[in-house]
Amino acid sequence: MTHTLKYFFSFCLMLSLFLAQAQDTDTIQRKKMDGVVPEAPKPVVKKNSSEIKNDTIIKTDRYGFRVGVDLYKLTRALYDKNYKGLELVGDYRLTKRYFLAAEVGNENKTTEDDRLNTTAKGTYLKAGFDYNGYENWLDMENIISIGMRFGLSSFSQQLNSYKIYNANPYFGQVPAITSGAKYSGLTASWIEVVAGVKAKVFDNVFVGFSLRLNALVSNKKPDNFDNLYIPGFNRTYNGTFGVGFNYTVTYFIPFYKKKIASIVPKKVENK
Repeated sequence: MTHTLKYFFSFCLMLSLFLAQAQDTDTIQRKKMDGVVPEAPKPVVKKNSSEIKNDTIIKTDRYGFRVGVDLYKLTRALYDKNYKGLELVGDYRLTKRYFLAAEVGNENKTTEDDRLNTTAKGTYLKAGFDYNGYENWLDMENIISIGMRFGLSSFSQQLNSYKIYNANPYFGQVPAITSGAKYSGLTASWIEVVAGVKAKVFDNVFVGFSLRLNALVSNKKPDNFDNLYIPGFNRTYNGTFGVGFNYTVTYFIPFYKKKIASIVPKKVENK
């Protein structure tokens, strides 16, 4: 009897499993006929997404005077016995990009030419502007600039000695003739194109250099010879053009500050 019941329950269990499987098969077939195919569930994958957010950065611009000295002219007398000079430089920050700039100085230069030996002595003033093309970050104040100056010089020339040109040097050249004649009240004016750099090395202390291309506008000359050297203009070439150079150290004196808000786009990653 016990074995009979055991077989009977096993048969019922197998029959129920067979009916359940048959029902699932019938359901799937019916869905296929209706055009609906069940799909296995896909795993959910979280993807990284990004969005753009704007950051606001507050930049402080300082405005004031920068004054200093040209070290090149100041130290040139140490190795050039024919030169003495001093130049003071300064600029004022007018706007974000533009600076008013000026140089004032005094020079005493002896020039030895093939035929002439002259000494030029006088003062000069140059005034104009600089445009800063360098985009500083935050509180940096470095300058890469290009600008222009208008220069004026008042000076004197002394003819130390000269040589008379001998077209037939059969008996040798004529020795130099000592003169000592002095011509005062001479003037000259010119325009300069200036390209320069200034870098902040310490708090409010800057070092820089500039290259200058000069073109004479007016030039009052002495009698019988030319101005070989014009204070502030430097050596004349072909009577019209000249070049210049300076190496400066300056100190910045701030007057006031302006705060400028800059919007910088920033990409934010969201996981």
